[in-house]
Amino acid sequence: MEPYQEILIYLIGFLIVTIASMKIARVFLTVKLPLITGMLVMGIIAGPFIGKLIPFEAVTKLGFINDFSLAFIAFAAGAELYLKELRSRLNSIKWMTFGQLVVTFVIGSVVIFLMANYIPFMQSMNTETKVAVAILAGTIFVARSPSSAIAVINEMRAKGPFTQTALGVTVVKDVLVIILFAVCFATAEALVMGKSLRLGFIVLLATEISFSCVSGLIVGKILQLILYLKIHSYIKTVFILGTGYAVYLFSYLIKDLSHQYLPFEVYLEPLLICIIGSFIVTNYTNHRPEFLKILNKIGPRVYAAFFILTGASMSLDILVEVWAIALGLFFVRMVGMVIGSFTGGILAGDPMKYNKIGWMPYVTQAGVSLGLATIVATRFPYWGPQFATVMIAVIVLNQIVGPPLFKWSIQIVGEGRTKANTQAFDGIRDAIIFGLEDQSIALARQLSDNGWEVKIATRMKNFEELGAPQDLDIRYFPNFDLNAFEELDARLAEAMVMMLTDEDNYEICELAYQNLGTKDLVVRLNDRNNFDKFHELNAKIVDPSTAIVSLLDHFVRSPQATSLLLGMEKDQDTIDLEVLSRDLHGITLRELRLPSDIIILSVTRGGQMIISHGFTRLRLGDVVTMVGSSESLRNVSLRFEERLVTIQ
Repeated sequence: MEPYQEILIYLIGFLIVTIASMKIARVFLTVKLPLITGMLVMGIIAGPFIGKLIPFEAVTKLGFINDFSLAFIAFAAGAELYLKELRSRLNSIKWMTFGQLVVTFVIGSVVIFLMANYIPFMQSMNTETKVAVAILAGTIFVARSPSSAIAVINEMRAKGPFTQTALGVTVVKDVLVIILFAVCFATAEALVMGKSLRLGFIVLLATEISFSCVSGLIVGKILQLILYLKIHSYIKTVFILGTGYAVYLFSYLIKDLSHQYLPFEVYLEPLLICIIGSFIVTNYTNHRPEFLKILNKIGPRVYAAFFILTGASMSLDILVEVWAIALGLFFVRMVGMVIGSFTGGILAGDPMKYNKIGWMPYVTQAGVSLGLATIVATRFPYWGPQFATVMIAVIVLNQIVGPPLFKWSIQIVGEGRTKANTQAFDGIRDAIIFGLEDQSIALARQLSDNGWEVKIATRMKNFEELGAPQDLDIRYFPNFDLNAFEELDARLAEAMVMMLTDEDNYEICELAYQNLGTKDLVVRLNDRNNFDKFHELNAKIVDPSTAIVSLLDHFVRSPQATSLLLGMEKDQDTIDLEVLSRDLHGITLRELRLPSDIIILSVTRGGQMIISHGFTRLRLGDVVTMVGSSESLRNVSLRFEERLVTIQ
C-alpha cells in the first residue's frame, strides 16, 4: 500500500472516531466537567491501549494534524491579546504576569530537578538532561488556557477589575510563555546534545527569535490579505488553516536546510510566528471581528481533533507508574502559583482581598500546554513521550480543578452577573411596566382585562397633573433601583416590560436578571445595535422598526394563522401552561382529550422548543403553548393545576 493511501485510511478512520467522540464527550458537561476533558478521555479510550480504534501507527502518521491544530491554537491565543481592552489594568497585569511567569517557572523547575530521582524516566539521566526536562516542565507549568478563562467569564457574565486582570494576565502570559518555551527548548536541545551554552549559542538563539518575530509580521500581512478577499468564509477558513500549517512546513524547511549547509541548526518557533501574526490582525487591522468569528466557528472541530489525538498518544503504561508523581507536580504548580500571584499582587498594589485569591483564575490549562507537551514528545523521542504523559496528566487535573476555582474567585469578589433564582409562582399573575406613555397605558389595560395585576413605574413626578388614568396603579420613582423593586414587590412579578431608553432599559434588565431572576423580561428596542446585549440577558426583544413590517407580512401570507395566534378571532386567546401535575407526567398529547377548539402550538422543555406530535410524552416542567377559546383554556388550565405561565 502506498504511504499516502495508508495515511488517507488512517485519516478517514480518525475523523469518524472524532465525530463520534465529540458527541459522547458532551456527557462530561452534564457532570460539570469541561468538554476538553471529555475529549481527552475519549482519545484515551479510542487509543491503542484500550479501544485500539486509533493504533500506534495512526498516531505517528497523523502527526500533521498536530501542526494544523497548534497553529490554530496560537492564532486563537494571539486574537485574545486585544490591547484596547487591557489598558486600564496594565499595571496589575504587568506585575501579576511577572509573579506568575518568574516565580512559577523557577519553583517548578527547581522542584522537578530535585525530584528527578523519584520520577522513573528521569532516574537514569545525566545532570544536563535533568536540567533540560526541569526547565521544559517549568515552562509548561506557566502556561494557562485563554479559551477556558473566556468560557468561565462568559458563563458568569463577569465584569470588574479582578476579572479584567485575570483575562489580561492569562493572554499576555500565554504570549510570553511561547517566547520562554523557545528559549528553554533551544537550551534543552543544547544540553541534551552536549553543546555548551557559549556566547555563540546566545547570539543564535536571539537571531532565531528575531527572525521568528519578522516571520510573524509577514504572516500577519498574509492573514490580512486573506481576510480582505471577497470570498466565502469557508474558503477563508481553509486558507487561514493552510497558512498556519505552512508556517510549520517553513520552520521544518529552514531547520533541514541549515542542518545540511550550515555548521548549526536554525529553528524558527512556529507558535511564536503564528501568535504574532494573529496579534497584528487583531490590533492593527479592521478584520478583527471577522477573524474572531472564523476562529470561534472552526475552533470546536480543531480542538476536538487535537485533544482526541493527544489523548490517544498518551502512554497509559507510563501513566500508571507516575500517577502519584503527576499528583505531586500538580500541587507543586499550585504552590508556585499561590506564591507568584501574591507577590505580583503586592508589587502592583492590588487590594489584599484580590491577592489572597489571585492564584485561582490561573489553574486551568488546555491547548497551549498540551501543544508544548506534544512538541517535546516529538522532538525528544527517547524520553519525550513519558514526559508528555506526565505533563498531560497534570494538565488534566488542572483542567478539572481550574474552572470551579475561577468561578469561586469571581463569586468571592462579587463580579459575577449570573441570573438569580426565579421565584415560585404565587397564583397571581403580576407584571410591571417601566415608562408611562400611551402604549404602556394600553398594554396595562389589555393585561388587566386578561386577569393580570399590573403596575406602571415612571420617573414623571407630576403624572397625575398630566391626566394619567386613575384606574391604573401608577407609581413615581426618581430612580429604578433595588429600593424601587422592593416597593413594587418586583420579586413576585412574572414579567417586566421596559419602554424607556435603551440605557435605562438595560440597567433595569440587568438588575432584574441578577437580583430577581424575573421569568420574562420584555424590551422595546430603540437602537438595533443594542440587540446583542439584551439578548445576553435572555430578554424578549421587540424592535418597533421591524415589528410592523413583519406583522403585515404575516397577515399577507397567512392571515388566518396570524389572526389566530394574535388572539384576534372572537373570544380566542393563547396560553402557556406548565406541567405540574404528576398525573400528566408521561402522558402523550393525544391522550389529553382536549376540547375540540384547542390547538397545541408547541412544547418547551428545558428552555428548548421541541417538535411535538400526538405521541409526544409530557414531562414535569414542560411548558405547553395552546390556542383556543377563553372558556376552554380556563378549563384546560385546571388540569395543569391552575398554573398559568403567560397569556398572550
